[in-house]
Amino acid sequence: MNQFLIQELGQANREWANHIIKEEWSSTTIITREKIHYANMLPGFIALHNDKPSGLLIYKIQGNECEIIALKSLVQGIGIGSALINTAKKYAISQQCQRLWLITSNDNIPALYFYQKRGFMLVAVYRNAIDHSRQLKPEIPLLGLYGIPLRDEIEFEMILK
Repeated sequence: MNQFLIQELGQANREWANHIIKEEWSSTTIITREKIHYANMLPGFIALHNDKPSGLLIYKIQGNECEIIALKSLVQGIGIGSALINTAKKYAISQQCQRLWLITSNDNIPALYFYQKRGFMLVAVYRNAIDHSRQLKPEIPLLGLYGIPLRDEIEFEMILK
């Protein structure tokens, strides 16, 4: 049976989380909307599947908004990503946040599907924003998933009640 547990990201799993972030985003620095986020220093949630770290969500609360900075599931199709988002949503509500939001890139077709299916609304496309992000983080590749040129940032949001 596929079972997993979501818990706060703590020091015991921080090294694992930093490894996953570096592997997925080339460093622990993540750029969204021309802002630098040091993901290795931000809070998050971790999914444990069969007692093994299998998913990660990093977030940042600013004012009454919670931004999902990074989301990665290592085990697909069993609900880890959805559970991490639900946990972040509940936490954001407990912190009086009115908005849960995130940025993804134009090449990330699976994310476009994933976030919309989970209630997020596509609210903005920032044309050529990734070109500006490369000035802050030169290791961002020119091509992304499926060989699609990495150019635009896409913003999704969920209004919290």
